[in-house]
Amino acid sequence: MINYVTAGESHGPQLTGILTGLPAGLTLDIDAINAGLAARQGGFGRGNRQQIEHDVVTVTGGLRHGVTLGSPLALTIQNRDHAHWSAIMNPTSPATAENTLRQVTRPRPGHADLVGGMKYGHRDLRNVLERSSARETAMRVAIGQICKQLLAQLKIQLVGYVQQIGTITVDDAASLSVEALTTAITANDLRIADQQQVAAIHDLITTTKKAGDTLGGVIRVVATNVPAGLGSYTNWDTKLDGQLAAAVMGVNAMKGVEIGDGFAAAGRYGSQVMDEIDWHADTGWSRLTNHLGGFEGGMTNGMPIIIKAAMKPIPTLYKPLQSVDIQTKAVQKASVERSDTTAIVPASIVVESVVAIELVKALTATFDGSNLARLQATLAAYRSELQAY
Repeated sequence: MINYVTAGESHGPQLTGILTGLPAGLTLDIDAINAGLAARQGGFGRGNRQQIEHDVVTVTGGLRHGVTLGSPLALTIQNRDHAHWSAIMNPTSPATAENTLRQVTRPRPGHADLVGGMKYGHRDLRNVLERSSARETAMRVAIGQICKQLLAQLKIQLVGYVQQIGTITVDDAASLSVEALTTAITANDLRIADQQQVAAIHDLITTTKKAGDTLGGVIRVVATNVPAGLGSYTNWDTKLDGQLAAAVMGVNAMKGVEIGDGFAAAGRYGSQVMDEIDWHADTGWSRLTNHLGGFEGGMTNGMPIIIKAAMKPIPTLYKPLQSVDIQTKAVQKASVERSDTTAIVPASIVVESVVAIELVKALTATFDGSNLARLQATLAAYRSELQAY
């Protein structure tokens, strides 16, 4: 089964990622990974940091002539902005008056600053915010793009996009295929499916920026052709929908996750929520609807996986809220770090990426993932077995 770890600070020298358990024999498209990283940096409402960074991934292990070896894949992404922070964020030089500038002692409400400082005993909250920054998600996107390439080799497609920004809800385009959705959302800088609502959302973001405020929203991820039976009902921690929910909640600023109709299902009758079962000789088992988002009993049921995530507004406000200085205990305005008005667009790519990672985890835990060709053959045989059940 695959696993990964990331390391690095927002203004440190680089981000580092180690991905283990990836099958041997997968030809990686580095340009496609970098395209995902570039998309993460885009979107209307982003701040000036994205004008500095031009994220590209470098593979330093686990790859030979463009093909995975089955050994750990080592990845790096350089932080170009580190050039402006090299003294302050130097990993090895001792602390001096010159390189401890820009200390943070006024924690931002809604951020990890204060609680992280309390937990780890930091008196300069920059030690917290540098790692808790969403800058770390660049590496998760790189790893997620690799997992998307593996999923494509297994004939599984997925896409994450924006369904709501602030108070404006966009048509969810639920009837569109993953391919059609991808075409629609890449036609604008908001990753929304309805082109008619772009101007109104631009106006909302612009007005919010002028007010020094921020916006959140809702992200929707769809994955199709996922085989039935991933996950298990046998123990709580083997339920795949729970693992996916945990991964999505692990993305910065996420405050809610739902599968399928989610919270809306709580107010409906069972007859309106349960997906009736159907069978055809040529296609096997299916459901007449998909209110449960592709899951029953913690297992995939063969229907499209539908996951939504609610993202809170970014905590850094250019008109800061009240805080308290951790040194003097004086009531003051919170610190202000360079930030975005909204990061819902890049967040949709991050959520898409972590869903891809979890699906690959489940597939490589269920089938022999040592070699791509063997994994493809085993999965194809399993699909045939399910159809004949």
